[in-house]
Amino acid sequence: MKHLTTVLLDRDGVINFDSPDYILNPEQWLPIPGSLEAIAKLKQAGLQVTVCSNQSAIGRGMINQAMFDAIQTKMVAATEKAGGSFDYIAVCPHGPDDGCVCRKPLPGMLLDTFQALNIQDKNTAIMVGDSYRDVQAAYAAGIDALLVSSGYGDADMIFEKSKQLMPNIQMFANLADATQFILEGEQ
Repeated sequence: MKHLTTVLLDRDGVINFDSPDYILNPEQWLPIPGSLEAIAKLKQAGLQVTVCSNQSAIGRGMINQAMFDAIQTKMVAATEKAGGSFDYIAVCPHGPDDGCVCRKPLPGMLLDTFQALNIQDKNTAIMVGDSYRDVQAAYAAGIDALLVSSGYGDADMIFEKSKQLMPNIQMFANLADATQFILEGEQ
């Protein structure tokens, strides 16, 4: 594996349990076991850790900004309590028909993250996601991706579809396992 400096994470299904009914309040935001500790390990290894997350519940009017901010505050606090932190958090609040450039599968959020963190060499970044949209966004941004099967979608179908776009993509059970792979590649 090439030398990495930055790991871009999807939120729902990677850091926390996802729901087809959206995460609409802080009580519904529940970390996947091992995910917060994995973020801490990435940070301890000197990597930048970011979040790039579609949050269309905002644009759909299912959640207001204050409630969304409360969910994000819980995520950040729980991550810090586990010894981790985020260098940047990018969120697309738009619905799928809003015509924005940030919503995955488009690369806007990832490109925004590169600019915000002054990442010149995209080969030093990798995306960890649980959906084909995550892989498509990584591909469009010119970076590699890893999949985790901890989301609520059909992981095997997502993996097979993703291999057509990125033949060497790998899938792991969760962020903890993906992190172990990333860190082993950095040694």
